[in-house]
Amino acid sequence: MVSNISRTHILAIYKSLLRESQKFTNYNFRLYALRRVRDGFKEHKSLQDHKLIKKEYDFAKDNLEIIKRQVIIGEMYKTDKLVIENQQ
Repeated sequence: MVSNISRTHILAIYKSLLRESQKFTNYNFRLYALRRVRDGFKEHKSLQDHKLIKKEYDFAKDNLEIIKRQVIIGEMYKTDKLVIENQQ
């Protein structure tokens, strides 16, 4: 049986993904991750099937762990800021 995932759980994972994506030190990785998170949630916002919602929620949790690992790796190998970052 598929457990019901509440709207608050979905919003919490969305906010966590956005928060973790902001931690990327590389400008291009940061913007790509933020764009993918937003686009992915917009693409699936009209889902009604509980099985598909659970599947996408689990996918988001897996991606959150991947982002956390990649942020740590990115911090280990820092690069210089891009010109566009210095302007902001």
